[in-house]
Amino acid sequence: MKRLTILTVAAGLLATTALAQEKRVTIASWGGSYQEAQSKALFQPAAANTGIEVKEESYGGMSDVRLQVSSGQVTLDIVASGSGSAARAAAEGLLEELDYSIIDVSDFYPGLYTDHCVGGDVFSTVYAWNTETYGADGPQSWADFWDVEKFPGSRAYRGTVAGALEPALMADGVAPEDVYDVLGSEEGIERALNKIRELRPHIAVFWTSGAQHAQLMKDGEVDMTTGWNGRFDNAAKDGAQVAYSFNQALLDYDCFAIPKGAPNKDTAMAFLAEISKPEYQDDLPTYITYGPTNKAAYETGVIDAEVAAGLPSSPENAALQLPVSLAWYAEWETTAAEMYQEMLTE
Repeated sequence: MKRLTILTVAAGLLATTALAQEKRVTIASWGGSYQEAQSKALFQPAAANTGIEVKEESYGGMSDVRLQVSSGQVTLDIVASGSGSAARAAAEGLLEELDYSIIDVSDFYPGLYTDHCVGGDVFSTVYAWNTETYGADGPQSWADFWDVEKFPGSRAYRGTVAGALEPALMADGVAPEDVYDVLGSEEGIERALNKIRELRPHIAVFWTSGAQHAQLMKDGEVDMTTGWNGRFDNAAKDGAQVAYSFNQALLDYDCFAIPKGAPNKDTAMAFLAEISKPEYQDDLPTYITYGPTNKAAYETGVIDAEVAAGLPSSPENAALQLPVSLAWYAEWETTAAEMYQEMLTE
């Protein structure tokens, strides 16, 4: 009887340990003010409300996921990703399929989730300028961003292909609605690259992270840069002399995905269900000016009209922008990225 009791207690302890392990997730995002906003609005409150232990890391994007999956050493349960990168990763078989019987997307804006990635926020890739250099009347189009006679000064530009080719084509006179048609060939991609080559003597930095392009503006290292609207708003709060426009910006969204073979897949699915709820998403604009993907977040009373007017997903701002094509990124990102990196090393 004593031995049976010991075995029963031992089994109970093992079950408790297993349960505790299931209530743990490791989340990777991109650091800086963006991950800080995610942590305060989404990760920490959801952890407190569900009892799921959250370990946060910063990472280098889907290349890290690719390495983990290919080596069979997956340590990440949830990753933040750009929508295009997630589409490509899903096509490569790097992501788990999401269970939408658990994750409720019934109030999401159309197109802001896929089988392998659920939208976390809506953002814009914009052109921003130093107001000490140009005042309030900075560039109002990508053609202006390229116009070094009208707007002399140094630029910073994206160091990877995501969001780098579309502005170049618009600067070259391609109508926004035709951009992805033109990019649907190597000749079209080369046209965009040639436009970037034209500007390259004036590009002081090719940035590789949101924290970097925000810091460039805070330090006044460049007069203009491309980048993400919320990063610039936070930089302005920290004293940066920076402004931007939504005109011809790229309307995009970030999403959350589960790497293939994630050690805590079921808990990750439950955690994604939690942070997709409107009562979490309505807090995100408090920390960074990215719009919620869940429409119901606008109905909780937390996001007032003034804040909503400054968010990328507001109807007025969205109408000025080019929605990013996930279909193009799924088909062309690998080829375009290789061509882009070749251009950078010329």
